[in-house]
Amino acid sequence: MTAHSPTTPSPRSRPLILGSTSPYRRDLLARLGVPFDVASPRVDETPHPGENPASLALRLALAKAHNVAQRHPQAVVIGSDQVADLHGEPLGKPGTHERAVAQLRHMRGQTVIFQTALAVVCLETGFEQSEIAAVRVLFRNLSDTEIENYLRAEQPYDCAGSAKSEGLGIALLDRIDNDDPTALVGLPLIRTCRMIRAAGVQVL
Repeated sequence: MTAHSPTTPSPRSRPLILGSTSPYRRDLLARLGVPFDVASPRVDETPHPGENPASLALRLALAKAHNVAQRHPQAVVIGSDQVADLHGEPLGKPGTHERAVAQLRHMRGQTVIFQTALAVVCLETGFEQSEIAAVRVLFRNLSDTEIENYLRAEQPYDCAGSAKSEGLGIALLDRIDNDDPTALVGLPLIRTCRMIRAAGVQVL
């Protein structure tokens, strides 16, 4: 975890912006009952040569938060990114059916770490915190038929590693190990609550 907060946030709740157009993250953040806006970050998500999955996820989460914060310096901005980590190999969003099939064949019977990165930034106060929520997932030894049935039903082509765990994707798995139950879906809410409170957003 990295943290930098040179000034004390105002007790007045600051405006909150989710720097993501992901419907999954939007729905998760809405659970907190805190008003927020959504802004699309303009970030190149291409991995750097040799970049490991955790470093990639953290770099992109920070880049997304800072990109949106440049346009809204008074707001508390949340950036997040998720990369599936198979023995150090990053697996992102498949985008197509064919790539999703290849990902799931590659992951069946394997333990995959979903590296979910969270960053919270407020430029006006100089606040910045970032952290990784790692989720270890054991995939079942899936048959090709099960993979096809799952993909046709869920079409999870915008999900890291093709794993839409909040839907039928739960049937792909044998085990989930993590300390923040919503991290696998894409936004670790325990960490989010802690960070945005520290940044000056009233949660309760």
